Amino acid sequence: MKPAMETAAEENAEQSQEKKVITRPEMEIGRYHWMYRSSRPHRYHHVPALRGNVSPLGIQGCFECCIKCLGGVPYASLVATILCFSGVALFCGCGHVALTGTVSILEQHFSTTASDHALLSEVIQLMQYVIYGIASFFFLYGIILLAEGFYTTSAVKELHGEFKTTACGRCISGMFVFLTYVLGVAWLGVFGFSAVPVFMFYNIWSTCEVIKSLQTNMTVPGDQICVDIRQYGIIPWNAVPGKACGPILENICNTNEFYMSYHLFIVACAGAGATVIALIHFLMILSSNWAYLKDASKMQAYQDIKAKEEQELQDIQSRSKEQLNSYT
Repeated sequence: MKPAMETAAEENAEQSQEKKVITRPEMEIGRYHWMYRSSRPHRYHHVPALRGNVSPLGIQGCFECCIKCLGGVPYASLVATILCFSGVALFCGCGHVALTGTVSILEQHFSTTASDHALLSEVIQLMQYVIYGIASFFFLYGIILLAEGFYTTSAVKELHGEFKTTACGRCISGMFVFLTYVLGVAWLGVFGFSAVPVFMFYNIWSTCEVIKSLQTNMTVPGDQICVDIRQYGIIPWNAVPGKACGPILENICNTNEFYMSYHLFIVACAGAGATVIALIHFLMILSSNWAYLKDASKMQAYQDIKAKEEQELQDIQSRSKEQLNSYT
């Protein structure tokens, strides 16, 4: 009886050893689970339902939605857009009014003949039309850049589904980078050009201050102190009178038109500087977004390759299961 039981136990041990033999497909599956631990089956635990509109974390659903929306706001692009709009508005509005006051001062005090400053009047009128175009263009361009910032931020953070980048999207981002760079260089020239009338008005104002100080100290009469606008090249040399001296110059400085034009040119120059800073800010943002899109395209290619490998390993796993079923 005992030998029969021993022989039966030996047969069962041999059968168990035969069943424990690992085949090649099983080795591939084991290597796959070792390399990609995330592919191992997870154990999900049941979460009891909560009363009311409350998530499992104890946060209101509406609050979660608001946090998600705020996470997709491109705050850097928003700040740059506000700064750009403010700078362009100051430059265009103050510059337009200051140019009109400058023409009035020239006609009343430095060039009484209309033919002498006819060319200057046409140039100033053309500049005012250009200001209208600049304001309209930058209003649209700022909105486009802000929309591009919203799109890129939402896409990179994957707030609205799976992120997919294309070559067309990367080309559009690169085009915005180039265009913003060109506009930044152009606005540097505008900023330097807007400093010229500030320099001219400052010279006139400082000369008036010298005349006032001489009259206060009663040392030298101020009749010999003059300002000749013709030396700046804005009116021809044959313009009459072309210059203002002593009390006449002091009266010009005391007019409301001179005071407003001088300070408006200063504000317009500051607005041009703010626009330059905003465009530099936009340039940094767009360059960063373009780099994110480039990295995302590489990550997308890597994920596609990884998905193909996982599909192949799943096929191997299914075939191995079929073979095991056929063996058993």
